[in-house]
Amino acid sequence: MSAEKTEVRAAGNRRARIPAFVKNVRGVKNWKEVADWLAWRGIEDIECITPDQAGVARGKMMPSKKFTSNTSLALPSAVFMTTINGGYPENGHGFIYPEDDGDLKLVPDLSTLSVVPWEDDPTAQVICDLVRRDGSKVEFTPRNVLRRVVDAYKKHGFEPVVAPEIEFYLVNKNPDPDYPLQPPVGRSGRAIAGGSGYSIAGINEFDELIDDIYHFSESQGLEIDTLIHEEGAGQLEINLRHGDPIKLADQVFLFKRTIREAAMKHNIYATFMAKPIQGQPGSAMHIHQSVVERKTGKSIFSNPDGTETDTFRHFIGGMQRHLPNSMAVFAPYVNSYRRLVRNSSVPVNTHWGYDNRTVALRVPYSDPAGRRVENRIPSSDSNPYLSLAASLACGLLGILSKIEPDAPMDKSANSDSIDLPRGLLEAVELFEQDEPLRKLLGNSFVSTYGAIKRAEYETFMEVISAWEREYLLLNV
Repeated sequence: MSAEKTEVRAAGNRRARIPAFVKNVRGVKNWKEVADWLAWRGIEDIECITPDQAGVARGKMMPSKKFTSNTSLALPSAVFMTTINGGYPENGHGFIYPEDDGDLKLVPDLSTLSVVPWEDDPTAQVICDLVRRDGSKVEFTPRNVLRRVVDAYKKHGFEPVVAPEIEFYLVNKNPDPDYPLQPPVGRSGRAIAGGSGYSIAGINEFDELIDDIYHFSESQGLEIDTLIHEEGAGQLEINLRHGDPIKLADQVFLFKRTIREAAMKHNIYATFMAKPIQGQPGSAMHIHQSVVERKTGKSIFSNPDGTETDTFRHFIGGMQRHLPNSMAVFAPYVNSYRRLVRNSSVPVNTHWGYDNRTVALRVPYSDPAGRRVENRIPSSDSNPYLSLAASLACGLLGILSKIEPDAPMDKSANSDSIDLPRGLLEAVELFEQDEPLRKLLGNSFVSTYGAIKRAEYETFMEVISAWEREYLLLNV
């Protein structure tokens, strides 16, 4: 046999010996598999990340050899008490800032291991959970809040299923925040205009950017169901496939990073602000929700004959009762409430209806197995872990308390009176006062989150807006 053929066969044998898990795009089972997975890709650095209360990635980066050497990873507890502008809340309303600012241990969830495709050097990332030194879960961290709600469903023999839809804007770079955001220029050479809902041409304006989003997503094992152009100028929406809430929240968390990085590569910004451009539609994170039996996998929203169950109605009833009290999570910033106005494309009520996009809780037409409730209230600036947790918590409280909904709305509700809090402080007060919701989400989370939102509101009040300068400067 020639030396060339021997070399080819040897190479083929080496390929055959490669374990299947090494080729997993996303996730491994144990630490031994981690080492092989990293080595096969030549990974040099690891990003150990976790979402803070705003959904921002926090964590540590380290060489891959250090990551696999049983290194203990920790973050200060203050990381999860930080405002979006980098400040810290004051004590009060049940919140007490820990004097020692002790460490919380990062525990990598190896099922989330994936590459970071936009980095020049071979880099991987892994999402981490937070535990205390004794191994107990940290109640107020976002991933644990969602897990707490999912575990409550499991305790009653249920399993929630979700499918988020995330809207966002592409805008020109804006290094000076005093200037309004502007839509970017697409491949046509013209600035993008609004009114392009579901326009394929609108998507094609950003073909190369969208290709990068798809490629980056595929490299991380993230599954995009569909991508559309929304009504706003440069506004897009990504729909994700339905599945486990924690896995879907992880995907939204990573998608936000991915989309921002892809946009930066093309010298523009991607923003998930709820209302980034005056006169343009806001951006939402709609959440489709259903519930199945853990043992059988059958929907608890549908009877064997295909009709709606009492549980389905009670889920909607719970959403209607507790949704206004969850607005601090669904609309977490002052800017979020600029999206929630009458006679617009966003519902400002607690109504429900069949295939009615003007109500908060839409029931899309589907077969009995696919019966679900779409929560159309959350904005895209909300933390996906917390929005999913709060939304599912509202529904579970309705199931457990057998709360009956009102009659479905079969007409437009856009011009009805606003049933939701109009501002952040009002929303925080309602959030803290809802005792069943507090119990389900966790007392320390509710207190910590409320304190953060109050502190953010106070810093907003220090800023003088263009509206004040325009109408008050020379008139009052």
